[in-house]
Amino acid sequence: MTQTTQPPSPPALRLRGITKRFPGVVANDSVDLTVDAGEVLALLGENGAGKSTLISILYGLYQPDEGTVELRGQPVRVTSPAQALRLGIGLVPQHPLLVARHTVAENLALGGGSGLFPARGVAGRVRELSGKYGLEVNPQARVSDLSPGEKQRVEIVRALMRGAQVLILDEPTSVLTPQEADALFRVMRELKADGRSLIFISHKLDEVLAVADRVTVLRRGKVVGGRNTAGATREDLAEMMVGRSVDFTRKRTDSAKSETPLLTVRNLTALGARGLPALRGVSFDLHEGEVLGVAGIAGNGQSELVEVLAGLHASAGELTLAGQLLTGNAEERFRGGVAHIPEDRIHSGTVPTMTVAENLALRDYARAPLARGLARDLAATDTRARQDVEHYAVATPSIHTPSRLLSGGNIQKLILARELNGSPKLILAVHPTYGLDIGATDQVHRVLLERTEGGAGVLLVSEDLDELLSLSDRIGVMVGGELRGPFPVAEVTRESLGMIMGGAHPTVVAGADQGVVA
Repeated sequence: MTQTTQPPSPPALRLRGITKRFPGVVANDSVDLTVDAGEVLALLGENGAGKSTLISILYGLYQPDEGTVELRGQPVRVTSPAQALRLGIGLVPQHPLLVARHTVAENLALGGGSGLFPARGVAGRVRELSGKYGLEVNPQARVSDLSPGEKQRVEIVRALMRGAQVLILDEPTSVLTPQEADALFRVMRELKADGRSLIFISHKLDEVLAVADRVTVLRRGKVVGGRNTAGATREDLAEMMVGRSVDFTRKRTDSAKSETPLLTVRNLTALGARGLPALRGVSFDLHEGEVLGVAGIAGNGQSELVEVLAGLHASAGELTLAGQLLTGNAEERFRGGVAHIPEDRIHSGTVPTMTVAENLALRDYARAPLARGLARDLAATDTRARQDVEHYAVATPSIHTPSRLLSGGNIQKLILARELNGSPKLILAVHPTYGLDIGATDQVHRVLLERTEGGAGVLLVSEDLDELLSLSDRIGVMVGGELRGPFPVAEVTRESLGMIMGGAHPTVVAGADQGVVA
């Protein structure tokens, strides 16, 4: 009796020869990619490598100029996000798109419910999916009361409720505590075990190795490699991404830190946007040559703390810099030695319609050597712009290119160049590498650490605990407007910091592996 061999099942998703052009750039260049059912594929690449464009094509936001998309062996045309959902492609965005005033059930009913009271109809389905995949979503909870991790779980439930078999997760851990990230990975493994396909986009290579089965790497719009994660290291993946080796060892040494206080903050209080207390009696010292890290879940006072120090937010309390009272507006504080690398690099850090040269001159527009009397010295402005662009490796077609056309990493380097001109004493760096690729991140870190060697102090606010542990001498945690710590970096771990961020009382035990929370 002749035994027939069943042909292999087609992949859940296959891209063939996907090409997408924009004026002056080929964002995707003949990209081939496959994801099998029950597989987690990590999509890696530097900023500008083409990941976002590829995901936008998959989700129907762009149409490819060439190439085909296949689902389970059948060619499809994804014309819109609604069409993507009908085809079984779901997207969990980096920043959840939820209505804060509504409940979870009401949000999930939007566009997907039926009947007179659609929110009632979805509540049972939410509980079913929550139980099946360990998502822990309360359909009656108001979105404004949810943590970032809970909001993300709501987005996953929304995609599953609409039938997603291929789920795209775009930088899903960027605002999560380590505990929330671990919970997300458990959910991803449950989804994988159920036969769903996941595309995981992340710059955090430890996470990629922990949860992905394979990686596909893009560089300048092309697929430059791929491999199974089994047996791979961070160094392997990083070299595939940037084309050179990357050092992942701790970047901070104790050689530059002084015992001389540079910045003193005593009993600092401030109100938030809604008139409620945002800072509650914050006190700390920052020493010359020190990197003081500040961790915390968004909304716990980090933004107000930096804005107060930069002269952008009213407050009560005492601030001194190099022994002098720190007063005045943002411009006066910059003149006094305070540099500010803001959280919103595009809208707060630059003027998008102005050129690279003009943005670099914003701090010194009307002063020598960039001005002569009341007139701006265009030649001097351009000369310094070219020097800054070269020194900070800002990738731009021209110094006269509008800054809005630069990638996020290059805008950040532009801001660094402008703010660090003049040798500031205090550098306020807020999420300085958020969303940046490994190469750009490494350069930003090196620039900040170089300044500490000259005696500058850095207040580093970040939601990336690995970044804080790599760069900081001490780390404090903002919780409900209060500062817990700061703690010597050798006495905390990612896990203990995450627990403090979640509200646990800190009990720090000496030793890098002994940081615990009681």
